[in-house]
Amino acid sequence: METVVEISKIVWNYVDHHRKLEEDLDELRSECQVLKRRKIDVKSRIQAEVHSRLVVTQEVRGWLKDVRKIEKDIKDVEERARRVSYFQRASLDRLVRKKVEVVKRIQERGIFNEGLVIERAPARPVIIPTENLVGEISTKEEIWGYLMGDEVGMIGVCGIGGVGKTTIMKNLHNDLHWETRFQVVIWVTVSHPLNVFELQKKIAGAMGRRLPDDEEVMMRAAALMDIMGNVRFVLILDDVWEKFSLKEVGIPEPKAQNGCKVVVTSRSIEVCSYLRCKIVKVKPLSEEESLKLFLDTVGEGVLQVLGLEEILKLIVEECAGLPLAIVLIAGSMRGVDDVNAWRNALTELRDRVRSVKDSNDEIFKRLRFSFDRLDSLEVKNCFLYCSFFQEDYVFSRKELIECWIDEGLIDGSPSRETTYNRGHAIIDRLEKNFLLEKDTFWSSRVGSDGAKMHDVVRDMAIMSIGPEFGYMIKAGMNLVELPDEHGWVKDPKKLSLMANNILKVPLSLSPNCLTLSTLILSSNPNLSEIPESFFEEMLALKVLDLSNTAIETLPNSLSKLTNLSTLRLQLCKKLKYLPCLANVRGLKKLDLHGAGIEVFPKGMWMLRRLEYLDLSFCPNLKEIPTGILSNLSSLQYFAVCCLRETTIVKNFEDVARLKKLETLECQFDDIQDFNYFVNKLKDFQSATTYSLLLGNEKDMTGWSKYELVIRDCEIGEECIVLPNNLEYLWIIEGKNMRGSLNKTVLLEKANELKSCHIRDNKEIECLVELDSSSFSLCCPILDKLELLELSTLPRLCVLVKVEGAATPPQVFSNLRELDIWECSGMRKLLPLELLQALQNLEGLTVRDCHQMEEIIASSDSDASSSDKFTLIFPKLKELCLWNLPQLKSICSAKGVMVCNSIEKITMSGCLELKRIPVQLPQLDNGQPPLPSHLREIKIGEESKEWWESVEWDHPNAKNLLQPFLKYSSYPWD
Repeated sequence: METVVEISKIVWNYVDHHRKLEEDLDELRSECQVLKRRKIDVKSRIQAEVHSRLVVTQEVRGWLKDVRKIEKDIKDVEERARRVSYFQRASLDRLVRKKVEVVKRIQERGIFNEGLVIERAPARPVIIPTENLVGEISTKEEIWGYLMGDEVGMIGVCGIGGVGKTTIMKNLHNDLHWETRFQVVIWVTVSHPLNVFELQKKIAGAMGRRLPDDEEVMMRAAALMDIMGNVRFVLILDDVWEKFSLKEVGIPEPKAQNGCKVVVTSRSIEVCSYLRCKIVKVKPLSEEESLKLFLDTVGEGVLQVLGLEEILKLIVEECAGLPLAIVLIAGSMRGVDDVNAWRNALTELRDRVRSVKDSNDEIFKRLRFSFDRLDSLEVKNCFLYCSFFQEDYVFSRKELIECWIDEGLIDGSPSRETTYNRGHAIIDRLEKNFLLEKDTFWSSRVGSDGAKMHDVVRDMAIMSIGPEFGYMIKAGMNLVELPDEHGWVKDPKKLSLMANNILKVPLSLSPNCLTLSTLILSSNPNLSEIPESFFEEMLALKVLDLSNTAIETLPNSLSKLTNLSTLRLQLCKKLKYLPCLANVRGLKKLDLHGAGIEVFPKGMWMLRRLEYLDLSFCPNLKEIPTGILSNLSSLQYFAVCCLRETTIVKNFEDVARLKKLETLECQFDDIQDFNYFVNKLKDFQSATTYSLLLGNEKDMTGWSKYELVIRDCEIGEECIVLPNNLEYLWIIEGKNMRGSLNKTVLLEKANELKSCHIRDNKEIECLVELDSSSFSLCCPILDKLELLELSTLPRLCVLVKVEGAATPPQVFSNLRELDIWECSGMRKLLPLELLQALQNLEGLTVRDCHQMEEIIASSDSDASSSDKFTLIFPKLKELCLWNLPQLKSICSAKGVMVCNSIEKITMSGCLELKRIPVQLPQLDNGQPPLPSHLREIKIGEESKEWWESVEWDHPNAKNLLQPFLKYSSYPWD
């Protein structure tokens, strides 16, 4: 009888939970509707209130992020409810009740009585890297006069390609950022041919705004007009080729009443006249200016070569005063000291220039001279490949070298690292010859070394050289369909159609495509389909790039490409499946970074020549079948997503069998999975390098070997295990840091740590907090650090905190660079006890720390002593103190700093600082000599009066240092 009663109770409980679950689900749905309506109201208010001077508060951003997360969670709950078994409904009901409470709490937080927006903080100026002006000073001053006056609103800067229009405007752009009469300075490089939609997007993006993608151009113009109509702007439109209407784009007409300016650079006076610009013609350099620029580039040592001066002047004369031609030709002759070689170069240059009359061809022939002097076909081919990208594209070094490897342009090597070294050497060579320009490539995390082609150099490569090599380049041309047969080169070998708007491709490219070895269709975002027979006539194809397209499926004819060695499908988010790859046995690279694939490609186990496999950021890929990875015996590079609820992380034993593996990149979103993986890393051979990501990140571009990035990660109570040989550590937007780094990560594991970057963390109060038990573990780690960057840490107050003891002297003994940015809680940077360890410090930067009072803090006993003391920094080369309004001393009044290696001192916004304690060495007569290493003392424009009043230890120091003094508005220009 009792058994029957118990069974009845159990059955009743399940019946009750079944009924209760339905009720709770109804309540959850109802509360979600309330939350959804509140979200719509908040977004409507944001759209109405936000403009260029107001931004959404962090509280509102966080609330919207939480709304998105709970909406996703509720979808998951609904899905589970549809397939839950009868006996699991009780546990699911408990989960539903928790979600109801979470939704209610989020609703309560969504009232925002104090408003949704706040005034935008002044943005850090975007300083464009540029060259120094030579002869364009008067032109720059003329344009500056129009910018500062009220009579001219539209300015047209005109001149032939390579004459220096963009260089002048880059210099002016950087100067304008410090003019208070303008609220915003916008630089936009205009695409050719003109794309109004993209132009609108670039202008809005430069102002920190985003226009709706789904509206027509006219509506977007009205929205842009509203955004720009509220601010005094300078808009610089660089390299405009076509006539257009300001009103059509949404640019308010600049007038004296609104104080705005628009500057257009163009090779066409007609374009500038159509826009009713005040024309400023940029003239070629004079003979004297040309010679100076040539010698600055080639090196004045060439004048010491007997009989060379006259030949050199004749070569300069052939450059026609065009700065671009001068630097390219001078760069190609650098290091040549044989008079006969210079005579031959003069003859070649004259023959090229005299053979043409068209102005474009004339500049191209001068530039081609530099190309012809490249010493190998390998370097020439690598240079030409740079023109495959759209105009003004900045590529990372990694991206470019990978493309060269894919094309087989770099001499093969069994080691990927050796090949990379060769690639870097080629880029260096092209930069030294000015055929590539250095630039900064921005990934989602950090800027890194990048490069780009000058637009005139690119034009020369495409029009004057490319056809000879069988290259057809139509990148960034706004094409909506492939060129007709009249637009094709004969027997094309390489075809670049990247960065267009091609909607579909025909059944075949062209009758000539039998010779095609490279086809690039990447960044055609609306390209969704490729015909089944498309690849049947492309049997010579080796490189296929369909990255960043809307491709949903690939035709089975892909399997017939037996010569295919590279298949790039990055960011093909709609691509779910690949055809069988068993017959594509020559495939060396398969890049599926960010693709939407759900199933591991069939036939992969046959790809024994595969060297590069990227499966990173593929959230839909749940499983890699066991045993397949270990079959890819040639694999050198492997990147993978190890997301929660996937089995990829469990394939570690297969990965460990890859004896040729050189680089492993992994992303994790779960700390437990990450710690499991790290503990397994010790099984790897020492030759394998790794880059690991814990948390959210868009890409892995530019990572260093032996690196870990922790970003936007909810760290919680569980400590993160660090790999034993970790060299580079980044922690960005980490949550729940619990006061110090060593309470979050197991620092004792990082016994090779060289570089540590911590950014955008609200909880961290000190770098490490030590006691007697952790002292011996953490100090050796800190002792090996070479670079430490701490940025935007509002609660950081000290670097090292030692319970019951002074800072240990051996901490930071190998530190070369210390950068502290936007740490508003710090008052004193370095304790005096620490300085005896900082003998290797080469650079010290402290910026935007508004409460910083002392750089070197003396102890109470030092303060009470009357004795002077000396602080020796034997290797310090650069000292930068910028925007420290409360800074009263670098060290105490009794201290002096001996920095005999100092090269650069940068100071601004330190108006409370009365004394610079850097001691100059003295001669026997008591006068200080000129500092042997000093190159520059840079002072902010607003600090001129401060410089006149600040004291040095030697009364004659200021006069002695006057030749090194430079006033600037930005610390890094």
